[in-house]
Amino acid sequence: MAFEKENTLFSLTICAKSSKCGIHYILPRLPTVSFGGRSHLNDVIVTRQAAYFTNSFEKVFYRVPLGPKGELPDPAEVLAVPLSGDFVQVPGAFVFNSNGIEASENGERLVIVNSVRGEIYRVDPLSGQADLIDLGGESVSFGDGLLLRGPNLFVVRNQLNQIEVVEMDKEWSTGTVVDTITNPNFRIPTTAATFGNALYLVNARFNVAPTPDTDYEAVRVSLNG
Repeated sequence: MAFEKENTLFSLTICAKSSKCGIHYILPRLPTVSFGGRSHLNDVIVTRQAAYFTNSFEKVFYRVPLGPKGELPDPAEVLAVPLSGDFVQVPGAFVFNSNGIEASENGERLVIVNSVRGEIYRVDPLSGQADLIDLGGESVSFGDGLLLRGPNLFVVRNQLNQIEVVEMDKEWSTGTVVDTITNPNFRIPTTAATFGNALYLVNARFNVAPTPDTDYEAVRVSLNG
């Protein structure tokens, strides 16, 4: 995938294992939800039905529908879905709102974290209706990458160098922070993947100026307890 800005439009190029490879999409803009004309495509989750992309600077996410065998759609089928309901967009230049995104196994529900407000939302992937998930007063500020593993949602809090483990109820209406994972090797981790009984996180090191000699690493964290 590649992202690029074209005047006031943002484009997305996807290359997949199908007969359609390297399709170039112009992502639709919604003036009613735009904040200062800026966009920042941040995270993606792929389900059997579609690929969903968050936009940190606009109150919207993008839906790229997929065919039965993962075929990519025609450009006209790509949708910008406004976030509604409980979702609150904090205005301002370079304020990160929508960030990490995950989906239920059947693809019927999304969960999106709002980094600046420290909140997570259950989101309808078709309508954009967002319902605040009650964390009992806990915050997930600086929430970045999300990872679902059974009932647990792992929320990577980048600048805090920690991961909150949120146990979700079956309806995703409430969540309880049951653990906080830290590691001395965290250097602003942003996203996580799982393999076996471990998490693997990428250190972004946003606090240093990148040079050809800057080192980045992946950190393995065991989930054995």
